[in-house]
Amino acid sequence: MGAKGPLCGIRILEFAGIGPGPFAGMLLADLGADIILIERPARRGDPLDLGKNNILNRGKRSICLDLKNPRAVELVLGLVRKCDALIEGMRPGVMERLGLGPEAVLLRQPKLVYGRMTGWGQEGPLAQRAGHDINYIARSGALWYSGQAGEAPLAPPTLVGDLGGGALYLALGLVAGVLHARTSGEGQVVDAAIVDGSANLMNLLLSLRGAGSMPVERGAGLLDGPFWYGSYRCADGRFVTVGAIEPQFNAELLKRLGVADDEAFARPYDWETWPRGRQRMAEIFATADRDHWCQVFEDSDACFAPVLDPSELMSDPHLKARGTYFEADGLLQAAPAPRFSVFPSATASGVPGRSADWRNVLTECGLSPMTDADAEAVGIIIH
Repeated sequence: MGAKGPLCGIRILEFAGIGPGPFAGMLLADLGADIILIERPARRGDPLDLGKNNILNRGKRSICLDLKNPRAVELVLGLVRKCDALIEGMRPGVMERLGLGPEAVLLRQPKLVYGRMTGWGQEGPLAQRAGHDINYIARSGALWYSGQAGEAPLAPPTLVGDLGGGALYLALGLVAGVLHARTSGEGQVVDAAIVDGSANLMNLLLSLRGAGSMPVERGAGLLDGPFWYGSYRCADGRFVTVGAIEPQFNAELLKRLGVADDEAFARPYDWETWPRGRQRMAEIFATADRDHWCQVFEDSDACFAPVLDPSELMSDPHLKARGTYFEADGLLQAAPAPRFSVFPSATASGVPGRSADWRNVLTECGLSPMTDADAEAVGIIIH
C-alpha cells in the first residue's frame, strides 16, 4: 500500500511509461496514494528500462501484463472497479485500440478519473505527432526567455515541460477530479497536455510583459536581463547565482562585493547599463573561488546561492538540515514534497521489482486468487 499521507485511501492504476506520467504517479505515491503500476514485458537492451534505479516508481506496486492478451485487458477492467483514478501516457488512440479507452473504463467504474498525459493533447493538428520536452515548451512560449540576448534559448532538460507543465498539472488534475467524484459520483477524463501546462506557467511572465517589465526582446526584461540576475563563473570553474532584484537586496549585493560606488552599477534599473553591469559582475566573480563567495555572502539577503552539482547535494548545510535529499539502496533521490504538519515523518518507499506485487494487487482488488500457471494464461508476466 502507499505510505501514510494525505492521499491514503486513494488507489490509482498507472500504465508504465516514461517521463511525466510516472513522475505524477511518484508524486501521488509520495503523498500516500496506492499506485498500482501496470508494467510491460521487459525488452532486452531497452535504455529506458531503469529497473531498481527508477526513482519515479518508488512507493508503487508492480504487476506486469501483456496487454496484447485479451484476458489481460479484461483483468485491467476488473482492477479499475476498485480504483479512483488512472494514469496513461500513450499517443492518442492507443488506449482505445487496446480496449482500455475512457469509454470502456468508465463503463466499468463510472466514478473513475481518467488521466491522460501527452505532449500536444488529445485534439489539435499536432495531437498525433511525436515530440519531447524542448519541442512542447518551444511552441508554448515557455522556452523564449530561457537565455541571454544573442544566444539560443536553453532550458534544463525535462524540468519545464515534462515535469513542470506535464506531471504537476496531471497530478493536480487527478486530485481535483477525485475530489469532485467523491462529492458528485461523476468520473471524467483529465486531458493534461504539456503544451497547455507549460503555457499556463507563462502567466507570471505575461503579467510582467503586460506591465512593460518583460519585453519580447530576450535579455531586456526584469527577470532575464539585469546584471544582478544571472549565473557567474568563479576562479575555480564553479558557478554562483545572484538575483537581487529589489533595491534593498541589490544594495546588499553591491555592499558585500565592495563595489557600491562602481559606476557600472549606478543605474541598476536602466536597461542600457545592463550589458556593462553584467560584464563587470562576471569580472568580479571570476577573481575568487566559489567557496570564497559563499563566505562573503553567508547570512546575507543579497539573493545569492552557489550552483551545486549532484555530488554536493547531500552535504549542503541547508539541504542537509531539511533532509531534502537522501540515499536509499545506493541511489540518491529527493525527499517527498511538499511537507505536511500532520504527516511530519513521511518518507519515500522503495522501487518495486517488476511484477513483484501481482498476487496482493489481485487479492486487494477483489479478483480471484490464481496459480502461477493461471496468471500466465491471462497475461500476467511473472519474474
